[in-house]
Amino acid sequence: MPSAKGEGSYTHTPVMPREVLAALSPKEGSVCADGTLGGGGHAALLCEAIGADGVLLGIDRDPEAITAAEERLAPYPCRKIFENRNFEEIGEALSRHGLSGIDAGLLDLGVSSRQLDEPSRGFSYSEDGPLNMRMDGADGEPTAYTVVNTYTEPDLARVLYEYGEERWSRRIARRIVTERERAPIRTTGELVRIIRSAMPAAALREAQHPAKRSFQAIRIEVNDELGGLARALGAWIDALNPGGRLGVITFHSLEDRIVKEAFREREDPCTCPKEMPVCVCGKVPDARRVTRKPILPDAAEVAKNPRARSAKLRVIEKL
Repeated sequence: MPSAKGEGSYTHTPVMPREVLAALSPKEGSVCADGTLGGGGHAALLCEAIGADGVLLGIDRDPEAITAAEERLAPYPCRKIFENRNFEEIGEALSRHGLSGIDAGLLDLGVSSRQLDEPSRGFSYSEDGPLNMRMDGADGEPTAYTVVNTYTEPDLARVLYEYGEERWSRRIARRIVTERERAPIRTTGELVRIIRSAMPAAALREAQHPAKRSFQAIRIEVNDELGGLARALGAWIDALNPGGRLGVITFHSLEDRIVKEAFREREDPCTCPKEMPVCVCGKVPDARRVTRKPILPDAAEVAKNPRARSAKLRVIEKL
């Protein structure tokens, strides 16, 4: 995904492009929204499908992504609206521009390649940089520095285990607390070294980078990604016009579980005990799951774009 300098330095290869278009089925003149605009890779596909009479609302909390997407999407004739805000605020964004709803929406929950690879953003465990990890790129709290240097040992272990599924979470949390008592941990390089030192030799020989799970966990905590996703899903389904579809691409089991459950609840909201012969709660479905099982990338795509390997696409349609 792109940088402020445009597509050349902020490249974005959209995941499952054919599958996304087939699932969302945007038509000429449709109103579409991409809540994780990034470099505009998926948005370009939507713009092409909806033509000059269509509307594309692009949302991203990273201002650099907005700048890059504006440049990438400039050649497309559809009406383009860009909003630098959290994707939870889809309702506010639509209201601000006089739009009553959307015919197709997309949330690609993958972290942008540029954010991961740019050391100054603090996401990278391969290059040294400040402990930040804020998706909006702004100065504010919390940051990764806050999590690493102020959380209690039990809270650190909980974050690493719940959000990173890190089996060595307690050892890593204990080592972090020990090290920060000597001096604050300020950079990603320091944190990687500490994580490595806490893990047994066998774990260090695994193919996956030893800090990957811990960095994922801290990033999720800093940006409240799972809480934000749960809140956003309801707002996005509410924003769909009748017959409109929302697609959500997840990259790890924690996200996928939230999406799966949110979609199930909209399709089957009844809260009556299963043994009740007739529903008395009065809650009726307002959406249906288009996909019971997630759509996965094919082998050819994974070979070209290894970061697509863990992607799952789920789709829901408003009744």
